[in-house]
Amino acid sequence: MSDQSTEFTRLPETDEEREDPERATREEVLDFWTERFGVPPETFEGYTFWERGAGKLWLYQGTPPSPVDIEGLGMTFLRTRQEHWKPTLEAVQRFGKHASQNVIHLDEDAARAFVAGEDQELDWDGDWGYLVVTHDLAGEAEPVGVGLYVYGELRSQVPKGRRREV
Repeated sequence: MSDQSTEFTRLPETDEEREDPERATREEVLDFWTERFGVPPETFEGYTFWERGAGKLWLYQGTPPSPVDIEGLGMTFLRTRQEHWKPTLEAVQRFGKHASQNVIHLDEDAARAFVAGEDQELDWDGDWGYLVVTHDLAGEAEPVGVGLYVYGELRSQVPKGRRREV
């Protein structure tokens, strides 16, 4: 028997295919990205979703056999099996440009503080929760990471090892 914490298994497509009621389905993942960020489901055509451990989802372009017992498969994508699903920094940087809602755009000073890992009080008239954080780079708004907005504060979700003083 393989170790569940290191084995990647492909997410079931729908609820009817799901054996574990706690496990996300591809349909739920697509619904999350559409409902929370306005990212169209077709953005993820050609990609497969995989779980490793409890609720750690990965995204892979292609279709390897399932299950797969390897160290990494594609990129980390989403954390589920918690009250609020959380997209990863990598997922937001790759797919956040397709987001049309729950996107907060930061000016230069606020963006510098954000990538350094600083929390900051900001006005936001949108939903509380996880946001796609953008900043202008080369004249266009680009996603720089995931923020958590609660109680008038944008909390940087940039992992400690990825924070930078710029």
